[in-house]
Amino acid sequence: MATHKKPAKWRARTEAVRGGQTRTGFQETAEALFITSGYAYESPEEAEGRFTGTHPGFMYTRYGNPTTAMFEARIAAMEGAPVARATSSGMAAVTAVFLSSLKVGDHVVAAKAMFGACRYVIENLLSRFGITSTIVDGSDPQAWANAIRPETKFFFLETPANPTLAIVDMKAVAKIADEAGILLVVDNAFASPVLQRPMDFGAHIVIHSSTKYIDGQGRCLGGVILCKEDFLNTHLQTFLRNTGPAPSPFNSWVHLKSLETLGIRMAAHCENALKVADFLAQARGVTRVLYPFRDDHPQSALARAQMKGGGGVVTFEIKGGKRAAFDFINALEMIDISNNLGDTKSIITHPATTTHQRMSSEARADLGISDGMIRFSAGLEDPADICDDLARALARL
Repeated sequence: MATHKKPAKWRARTEAVRGGQTRTGFQETAEALFITSGYAYESPEEAEGRFTGTHPGFMYTRYGNPTTAMFEARIAAMEGAPVARATSSGMAAVTAVFLSSLKVGDHVVAAKAMFGACRYVIENLLSRFGITSTIVDGSDPQAWANAIRPETKFFFLETPANPTLAIVDMKAVAKIADEAGILLVVDNAFASPVLQRPMDFGAHIVIHSSTKYIDGQGRCLGGVILCKEDFLNTHLQTFLRNTGPAPSPFNSWVHLKSLETLGIRMAAHCENALKVADFLAQARGVTRVLYPFRDDHPQSALARAQMKGGGGVVTFEIKGGKRAAFDFINALEMIDISNNLGDTKSIITHPATTTHQRMSSEARADLGISDGMIRFSAGLEDPADICDDLARALARL
């Protein structure tokens, strides 16, 4: 296989189309899909060299695959990261980062505004292995500093967070982490590398659920871990090879091709989301609207300093709690009900009974997730049709 010739540096849109591309002897213009579990060797000496690392090449798709390698190289270039490793899902990526390097007695500090499954891993799963955690208000840099112990190894945060769209000052938290010798892990799934590059603000590890905006059409599961080579070589590589959270080559190929249009799609998602947020802010029955690039978002200035766009998610509350939220959702005609997001189709969900339903009511209240809160993922439909559907549903309450 031949690697595509490139100058020292391409601009972001070019990296999204051509980054990491390799071609076979057939010189295909579309990246090749290698659906194979194993690879043949010319000799036992070559096989030995592959396993010892003295001879480059692939050995087993659980270890690596040419299609997956192209996806990893491309998203690493887009994120400005030294290396990337793809996984079978976003949660596989989260779990692999922690379990590959933590041990009994270690400690993690995490922002309280996070996806329910991430909170389960940090508070429940890690505790089974003697790894403790502290949950803090991510918006308060002093809270991060106060939570540090001698055994603290990781800071973990999402920004924007799911579903409250809370923003964390990555530069401030990264400075605290660096001074204490702690690794800062940032979940960047809501923004994508198009809108935000956490390593530019000091993050050491970046995680994606590529199921969301990177895929962009609700087709394939996937995750990505972006890090420096020392973390990969010391911790992550051995863990991934031996525990097996590898993506299928087909899913890697889908997400690789999706990166080509990510910038165009994110611009449209942001445009539609802002129009929906502005509409909802004026709608009767809506008590609160959260969108990072609206001036009434409590952290809008910070969001604009870290992001190139407000993202495709709008969170809002309606009067009447759970019953009113359910009646509103049931009255929608076009918008789909789903706990996924980042699709070309607009999607809506009720976090308190879906993505965050396993949390206690007290924990949800602490996060600001009320029974009347609704999370909306703006698709790529005409924004007027989206707002018409929302208006009809609100009028029926």
